[in-house]
Amino acid sequence: MDLLNKLLQTFENWFDRFATIEGGIQILTVIGCGTLAAMTHKKWQLFIAKLLGDLEKKDFIQFLLRGSNRIAFPMSMLLYMITTRFVIEQFGISVAVLNIFTPLLLSMAAITFTIFVLRTGFTPSPALKAWESFISFTVWSLVALHLIGWLPDLIQALDDLAINFGDSRLSLLSILQLLLAIVFFFVMASWLTHLIEKQATRSPYINPSMRVMVTKISKFSLYGLAILFALKSVGIDLTAFAVFSGAIGVGIGFGLQRIFSNFISGFILLFDRSIRPGDVISIGDRFGWVQSLHARYVVVKDRDGVETLIPNENLITSEVTNWSYTDRAIRTRIPVQISYNDDPEFAMGLLISATDDKPRILKKPEPAARLLGFGDNGIDLELRIWINDPEAGIANVVSDVNLSIWKSFKENNISIPFPQRDVRIVSDDNK
Repeated sequence: MDLLNKLLQTFENWFDRFATIEGGIQILTVIGCGTLAAMTHKKWQLFIAKLLGDLEKKDFIQFLLRGSNRIAFPMSMLLYMITTRFVIEQFGISVAVLNIFTPLLLSMAAITFTIFVLRTGFTPSPALKAWESFISFTVWSLVALHLIGWLPDLIQALDDLAINFGDSRLSLLSILQLLLAIVFFFVMASWLTHLIEKQATRSPYINPSMRVMVTKISKFSLYGLAILFALKSVGIDLTAFAVFSGAIGVGIGFGLQRIFSNFISGFILLFDRSIRPGDVISIGDRFGWVQSLHARYVVVKDRDGVETLIPNENLITSEVTNWSYTDRAIRTRIPVQISYNDDPEFAMGLLISATDDKPRILKKPEPAARLLGFGDNGIDLELRIWINDPEAGIANVVSDVNLSIWKSFKENNISIPFPQRDVRIVSDDNK
């Protein structure tokens, strides 16, 4: 009841302040300045969009222009209010209400621009851009309540809405404090993780596998510490989670064992470096190159552009062919058959010549042609070539070489045999 009386008293004071001619003039002034500021902001948005479209890549200038777009509304409204306040003061009208809006608008501009600067420090994503306005409004609302003197009463009201569990007391204020602490420490952990990943990417001494391992370990460690710090900052006893951690252990033993297995398998892949980003692998009927390593799965992209998410456990327990584990060079065999009427040594020379104008075929180890045997329809030859970029495709190289072999055989009258069958009709003399 005391809180309700305080709120009613506060509303009555503000109503008495506005329910005068001077108060009405000031309220109309605020509404008019807000309308002009909204129109100015709209015009400035169109100008910024056109200017950004004409600019070539100049990151710092684009950053300043986008930042000015965030503060266009509060700063233009502040400018209009300062001008109109000067005019109103000349008529001897009180501007007490207008004076309140000056720190509110300045704090809005500062908070909005600060949140924008912090957001640009993270990896850009639609989620971060969507939450930017919400976070700015929330922080500004707390500052505004503090400036007009309502924040202590609001805090007291949230603390009064509580439920007692024995010796423990859970209030709405403690829940909000916990959520804010988690958000704050998670933001800090994300920023530190992004900074570590950026530094690891720039370092020439860290290979891709170690880079992923450093990023993953730092991410999970910092997020774990963020949760612990958030719980500790609001005074929650961590020993109270002993039963909860036991329940998690039981869950891992039953329903979450596959997820936990994939999680551990991901760290094993990072530590033993058997599979790294950029490796060309084949598992089962899937062939492609590793795009990225994640906590639960590995992304493998094939030549058709299809990305397959393979659980980490499958890569640990199944047989995996890594075409680029120690050496990216692989050998490809191209079988060819010629007629028994043709010279095999001459044909083998043509096979070697068919690789001369193919830039993807390595000169060392050099291509080789072999006579494998004598088949039913012709002489079996084989061309063996080496490439060191299997992620660019193997079938396209084989196709180019086969096309050159076909043209070369045509020009030199070497025939490629095909199965031929003689049909003999036996007559029945007994009829």
